[in-house]
Amino acid sequence: MNALGRHILLELRDSNPEKLNDLPFIRSSLLNAASETGATIIDHIFHQFSPQGVTGVIAIAESHLSIHTWPEYGYAAVDIFTCGESFDPIDAARLIIRDFESRDPEITKIERGTLNIPASIRNR
Repeated sequence: MNALGRHILLELRDSNPEKLNDLPFIRSSLLNAASETGATIIDHIFHQFSPQGVTGVIAIAESHLSIHTWPEYGYAAVDIFTCGESFDPIDAARLIIRDFESRDPEITKIERGTLNIPASIRNR
């Protein structure tokens, strides 16, 4: 990898609105996606909004996963950022797409920290 990290932007359109408003389900889904793909979970925090919607962040040794939901639109925005090669964020994204039953997902991959690092240092 020539970048310091990979950032996955996950658009979950046309998802199950009930799941998008179920904090225990959302927490379980994201923790499962992190652990099943090999991320090292450090901590997490989730919040239920009134009248609806959930936001949450999982801190992982490799960086983070976050989610913000809009059940009224059947939509969630998920970020998965990782540095290193210990887990594949695309695999985590696929698990999350499945869990939320998104019928119109979009995955955008961005390389972060594409610095001009000499090969002699990068390959240490």
